[in-house]
Amino acid sequence: MTMTDHDLRTLNAPRLVNARFMLSHPAHMIALGFGAGLAPKAPGTVGTLWAWAAWLVLQNFLTPTAQGLLIAWSVPLGWWACTLTARHMGISDPGAIVWDEFIAMWLILWLVLPAGFVGQLLAFALFRFFDAAKPGPVAWADQLFKGFGWRGGWGILFDDLVAAACTLLVIALWRWMW
Repeated sequence: MTMTDHDLRTLNAPRLVNARFMLSHPAHMIALGFGAGLAPKAPGTVGTLWAWAAWLVLQNFLTPTAQGLLIAWSVPLGWWACTLTARHMGISDPGAIVWDEFIAMWLILWLVLPAGFVGQLLAFALFRFFDAAKPGPVAWADQLFKGFGWRGGWGILFDDLVAAACTLLVIALWRWMW
């Protein structure tokens, strides 16, 4: 697949994100977490908090099966949105893209709820640790798919899915031991 002149210009000119950029394409709106990625500081944390809040609302309207289907559908949708938005931004894995946090946090909450506030807060904190610090398997996943195009778009999602798996493993071990 060859790149057009427009693609090359896009890649060579990183773009700042703002509301105008977000509203310029549906993929941007999704990838930027409906505005959460526009946070000037810690957009990943803000995106995870937005995902948590959204899930608390969504779970009241969706059956557990529908919740699982929503998460499953969000992966290919996010892959497309993150791939396109990263290309339009000219940055292979921009911090403003937070759809990966949405999917990962939704997956965690879907599998750990019902849980009280403390349990949800622990899940949030564990996920943020694994996503930000990138220990072991998360660092491996973060390096596996880099660049632009489908590989880069999948890479944006993949390390967060691995961070979610690590979070769920810690929670499962905690529940098993105590």
